[in-house]
Amino acid sequence: MKSGSLHRYLSQGYRRRKVVDFGMRVVLACMVALAVMPLGSVLAMVIQKGLPALSFSFFTQLPKPVGEIGGGMANALVGTLILVAMASVIGIIWGGLIGIYLSEFGKGKLGSIIRFATDLLGSVPSIVIGLFVYTLVVMPMKQFSALAGAIALGILMIPTVARSTEELLKLVPQHIREAGLALGLPRWKVILFLVLRGAMSGIITGVLLAVARVAGETAPLLFTALGNQYWQRGITEPIASLPVQIYTYAISPFEEWHRMAWAGAFVLVAVVFAMNLASRFLMRGQLLARE
Repeated sequence: MKSGSLHRYLSQGYRRRKVVDFGMRVVLACMVALAVMPLGSVLAMVIQKGLPALSFSFFTQLPKPVGEIGGGMANALVGTLILVAMASVIGIIWGGLIGIYLSEFGKGKLGSIIRFATDLLGSVPSIVIGLFVYTLVVMPMKQFSALAGAIALGILMIPTVARSTEELLKLVPQHIREAGLALGLPRWKVILFLVLRGAMSGIITGVLLAVARVAGETAPLLFTALGNQYWQRGITEPIASLPVQIYTYAISPFEEWHRMAWAGAFVLVAVVFAMNLASRFLMRGQLLARE
């Protein structure tokens, strides 16, 4: 092949590759836009309708009766914090212990069974968990309660915490474990003071993701915590929560309640978004530290 023909052939091949590359970039950009569009639409609508409805009284006052203007969701905000805190005690401890076992000891058949059961629990619809806790806790107590709601949310947190803990502990180099054992440390001290400490920022990321998930759950709370128009008086009494309050107001025929529902939705979305953002920063910091 002559040099001129070779040059034209290479030029045509180069132009063809550039055209194909540009086309694939356009296709990928369109796919990204389609993926982001639903999230952007939801955020835009929540900001548009929820932000103007926010006020200082929303965070400080109890809900007003039907027909009265104003009021807030202070009891629902506090109730959500109580429920999430109680659920975290259950989900973080239980899920963390499962994750530690699967990472450090779950190499055999029992570990495979526990891992499969954890994954299966993570795919169970939240409303089924609510029905389970309703039968297990609410019916014997003969009343809805904050305790039942916290148990339901705690069960929902377990799979996320367990699997994230397991995977992050596996990232800790094996020679750290071997060095601790070589120094004569018991295995439980090696796990507690070396392995866990090395993966702590990543584990916190998994916990934040689990908390962000359960903070917006409504279905299980309808069967367990139910709701309350006043301040919480004890963990054995029904308790208000932001997701249930939003649901109650959203299905009502009153315009003022619809406005309050959008304000609550804005606060809930902002909290969940902040938690996810914090988890991303923590994970990014851990990856940079490893590099």
